[in-house]
Amino acid sequence: MAISDSYLQELRAKIDIEQLVSPYTQLHRRGRMLMGLCPFHGERTPSFAVYPENNSFYCFGCGAGGDAISFVMRMDHLDYAEAVKSLSQQVGMRLPEDGYDDSLAQKRRRVLDANREAARFFHHQLRVPSGQAGLQYWQSRKLTAETITHFGLGFAPDSWNALLTHMCAKGFSLDELVAANLITRSEKNGKTHHFDRFRGRVMVPIIDLRGNVVAFGGRVLDDSKPKYINTSDTLAYKKGHDIYALPFAKNQGNQGQLILAEGYMDVIALHQAGYTNAVACLGTALTKEQAQLLSRYAKEVVLCYDADEAGQTATKRALEVLGKTPLQLRVLKLSGGKDPDEILRIHGKARFQQLIDGAANEMEYRLLQARGNLDLTTPAGKLSFLKAATAILANSRNAIEQDIYASRLADELSVSKDAILEQVRQAVKRESARRTRELQHELLQVQQKDETKLDPQRMLHVAAAKAEERILGLLLVSPALFVKVQGKLSAARFVTPFNQRLAEQLFARLEAGRGVEPELLSGDLTPQELSETMRMRLLAAPIQNVTEEFDACVERLQLEHAKLQTQNVDLTDDEAFVRLFNQRAKG
Repeated sequence: MAISDSYLQELRAKIDIEQLVSPYTQLHRRGRMLMGLCPFHGERTPSFAVYPENNSFYCFGCGAGGDAISFVMRMDHLDYAEAVKSLSQQVGMRLPEDGYDDSLAQKRRRVLDANREAARFFHHQLRVPSGQAGLQYWQSRKLTAETITHFGLGFAPDSWNALLTHMCAKGFSLDELVAANLITRSEKNGKTHHFDRFRGRVMVPIIDLRGNVVAFGGRVLDDSKPKYINTSDTLAYKKGHDIYALPFAKNQGNQGQLILAEGYMDVIALHQAGYTNAVACLGTALTKEQAQLLSRYAKEVVLCYDADEAGQTATKRALEVLGKTPLQLRVLKLSGGKDPDEILRIHGKARFQQLIDGAANEMEYRLLQARGNLDLTTPAGKLSFLKAATAILANSRNAIEQDIYASRLADELSVSKDAILEQVRQAVKRESARRTRELQHELLQVQQKDETKLDPQRMLHVAAAKAEERILGLLLVSPALFVKVQGKLSAARFVTPFNQRLAEQLFARLEAGRGVEPELLSGDLTPQELSETMRMRLLAAPIQNVTEEFDACVERLQLEHAKLQTQNVDLTDDEAFVRLFNQRAKG
């Protein structure tokens, strides 16, 4: 997408990145920057920095960095064109038509248009004879007409082409319908066939935070398999990113609390019963992206998964993922039914409210799970439980919480509180050492993986690569330095592929007298590349004598170039390859 620098600079001037980021994480000022918990990865200690002076951001934990455009791209899962368009609309600017290539955005828009029309079609089926089976099913679940309308519920006729015929009549092409995952395409006997993906199922539209229908869930009317069919990944939908009913739940005065259920049938029943803060994941285990999304709209999450083994396994997984966010957690123990929907239908709202009020916090739930079926009247059972309990207490970062539950355990098991706390301290020490080792290992792996993926040659030419990165970082901070290397240092001489590409862009822009601000580069770089670019800029920013440092790095790079040239002189291609291989092996 080609958009003029002047337009992007005007857009930057009208965007307040603090206001843009604040809905996603609470920011606190530290000097010239703002710090908060990173919205892109789970953390308890703020490592996400926002720089209002140039409308940029960088996370010192996961390495994500960029400008307002790339922030919206990452946060809302948009492409570059859509992110620019979204920001332009927010500040009241009209996107220029000249040079605006929004082909991908148009395809995504057509997928969303197709989904909206399909949702209308499915909902309308409940009013015609061919859809009465669907209406009867919803009514058998005790859903009111208001609930059915509110959630846009519908029915897909048991036909191979009912939706296909309707959508084609509305002007949608076969390619668009396949792209939306509404129609399936297959090859048989040398012929191409198209047929409805959803047939004979009640339909639940999935709506994102912008009000778009991004996907569907379809359920059979009986117990046949597969019970559920869901939309696969499309241009408009990525499994594991959205949360069902969050657009409704976040606007219902939820007092900072969300109820996380296992499926959309439970959520619909809970909303009808008045629990309009209920949400659900979409056919997958809770992901870190969904956890981050929940933490943007709540302070507390009550886990309300099914009482069966699969539900309990999902609860443990959710606690692990949500435990990496600042959210307070409670776990509801279902009794009197296998899921919230059944409990509400059989016992009513009063019984479910009792369960909500009695929901255990995360610590209590883990201790109850550890207790299990152990016989605490025996020394062996008591010892097994205490070992598990001290490990659980050690995972708490709250000393007061540790003290309270140590007191409870001491009273219950007739064991010295001091002895329990001493075991907790030992467990904390062991766990801290283990986490440190794991973190170091993970950081090393991430660093090596990123370097290999973004710049495969970096490990072979570390000294040259470091000099290149410092030169590029200094040019990003002080573009005027370019005159010192203009016409003397070629981007083609840079030894690593990414540094070479970035140098080509910077040199070309500076040669033409154009700026190198983040928003001017984000259209030509991937989010990962822009993050690396921001890292170079941040490392160069504190340098006092930029001219001296720049000259030293240019000289170092020239020396490295000379060394490389000497090493490879008079070598055949095979010999050069062997030397390269040996260098890689040693690295």
